Amino acid sequence: MSLKRTTVYFEKPGKEHTEETLKIALAAAKERNIDTVLISSTTGWTALEALKIFEDSGLRLIFVTHQTGYREPGVQLMPTEVREKLEDAGAVVHTGTDVLTESVDVGMSRQRPAKMAPQEGRLPWIVPPVSTIVAHTLRLFSQGVKVCVEIAMMAADSGLISLDKPIITVAGSHAGSDTAMIITPASSNRIRDTKIHEILAKPL
Repeated sequence: MSLKRTTVYFEKPGKEHTEETLKIALAAAKERNIDTVLISSTTGWTALEALKIFEDSGLRLIFVTHQTGYREPGVQLMPTEVREKLEDAGAVVHTGTDVLTESVDVGMSRQRPAKMAPQEGRLPWIVPPVSTIVAHTLRLFSQGVKVCVEIAMMAADSGLISLDKPIITVAGSHAGSDTAMIITPASSNRIRDTKIHEILAKPL
């Protein structure tokens, strides 16, 4: 038995594909009877666009932000007022550790010590941890593919989603959305249990 599915390929990555990507995710959720859509959103722009497109869909929306301190120590990139607006609309907003790009092992391998530290005390910042290798492998498909898998693990780690049925994940290439996937998620400590079923849309 075989199935024929359609994958949408965008000629270039970018924010301009957000509306189409979200509509692809919505259509796929309805067609495949999937009840949860996980969407990456840094500042909340994509999340607010998603609220319009998914309005009255009956689907459970979970927006996953970057971890606090992603760019500056102690700073969360999604404004509080945007988070409140999303939650007031019935969505879940989750902030956790970016498991593939900002965890302790990444920090130990990438973060250089202060210049005044003695040479013998410097960290082996050039040695990539396993999480970085996984992230770069997924980026061979696209940045959005990496993020789709990452946010699924972040939501699984926090107990927000079921691990025994597929969800749809949506992400992009640094701004907006251009990638959508169907994934059966797993927690980050059981990453090999993650199942990537379909890529619904991605940049070429």
